[in-house]
Order: sequence, then C-alpha cells, then structure tokens
Amino acid sequence: MNEPWTLVLVAVLPSLLVFLTAFYTLKQFFAAQATERQTELRKDDHKQVLPLRLQAYERLTLYLERIAPGPLVLRVHKTNMSARTLHGELIATVREELDHNVTQQVYVSDKAWARVKQAKEETIRLVNLSFEQVGEGVSATELSRKIFENAGKLSATPSQEAILLLKDEVRRLF
Repeated sequence: MNEPWTLVLVAVLPSLLVFLTAFYTLKQFFAAQATERQTELRKDDHKQVLPLRLQAYERLTLYLERIAPGPLVLRVHKTNMSARTLHGELIATVREELDHNVTQQVYVSDKAWARVKQAKEETIRLVNLSFEQVGEGVSATELSRKIFENAGKLSATPSQEAILLLKDEVRRLF
C-alpha cells in the first residue's frame, strides 16, 4: 500500500522542486526588471526636472538681487519723490517681485523658499525702519541715504544670505 504513494511522491517531488526553483528565479528576474525600469524612469524625470529646478534657482537669485537694498533703491527712486512715496514704492516692489516668482517654490527646498521669504520680510523691515528713522516730511533722497546707511551696518544683507543658501543647494544638485 505504501508503494503507490511512494511512487507518486517520487514522481511529483522533483516536479515540485523544479516548479519552485523556476518560480523563485522568475520572481527575482521580474523584480530586477521592475527596479531597472524605475531607475530609468527616475533618470528621465531627472533630465526633465533638473532644468526647471535650475531655472527656479536662477529666478529666485535674480529676485533676491533685485530686492537687495542698493539695487532696489536705485531702481525705484525718482527725482522729486517724497520719502513716503518712495517708502510705499519700495515695499510694493519687493512684494510684487515675489508675487511674480511664487511658483518657483515648487522646485526648491522648503528651507530655500523659507529663506527667500525671510529675505523679503527683512528687506521690508529695513525699509520700514529707515522710514521711521527719517520721518515723513523728508525727501526720498534722505530715505535712500538712510536705507544705504542701515544696510551698510549689516554684515550681510538678507538677500546675500539667501543667495548663499541657494548656491549651496545648486551645488548639491551635481
């Protein structure tokens, strides 16, 4: 009685071992193929996204250069402006410039975006402080001088600090 079961086991066991070995081998093969496809897709994505990321860093760097106290005042200041008018124009320009670049946050790190916004806020604070120090009844030239003076007291402008962070992040991309 044991012989027929033994014969069946002897016949089925090798087939079962071959099946399990083939199954395991194919599973490993398909897993390796899937991993390779994922790697290729990531490489393709990286090729397409990297230029967009670099463009975002460039645009934010340009923004930071444009809101640095010196270039900002020189660009906005016009003859016969009052301090109040210049103050309002400077604040509006800093805010509008960021509004034009707000979508760039998608391509940069949260830390970089936070530093860009911080630079904006600190620049506005510097303009407001300078305006408070000179008062309302003076010319835009007096306000400009005060902004330059206050910016000169800083070891680095908020824009310069943010640009350093952006440069560091770009270096890490390569």
